Amino acid sequence: QVQLVESGGGSVQAGGSLRLSCATSGYSYALNRMGWFRQAPGSEREGVAVITTTGGSTYYADTVKGRFTIFQDNTKSTVYLQMNSLKPEDTAVYYCAAGTMVAAGPAVLTPYTYRYWGQGTQVTVSS
Repeated sequence: QVQLVESGGGSVQAGGSLRLSCATSGYSYALNRMGWFRQAPGSEREGVAVITTTGGSTYYADTVKGRFTIFQDNTKSTVYLQMNSLKPEDTAVYYCAAGTMVAAGPAVLTPYTYRYWGQGTQVTVSS
């Protein structure tokens, strides 16, 4: 019953910015985490950023800390990923995901712990 729809992807030069959005429906109080993940060609899907929907705690992959910011709107129906200072290695398909609570640790950014997924949006960063 939960649906996630991503938007905001596109092409940008290195050093530029993009903002991704994820619109949610069928909200459940059991869904504690909203996250962004990415998958480059030939690579496994990896966690990028996560926000808890109750306390607002955030988690980031080391590769994006200081450049990316995850946040929600006031209704918590949309989650955003603000991406600044983009690098070519950020090129990937970006996915929005929602999951139930897990203990703090590596599982927060682990794709298989998330139950619901969007279809993805392409982000391409050129040199």
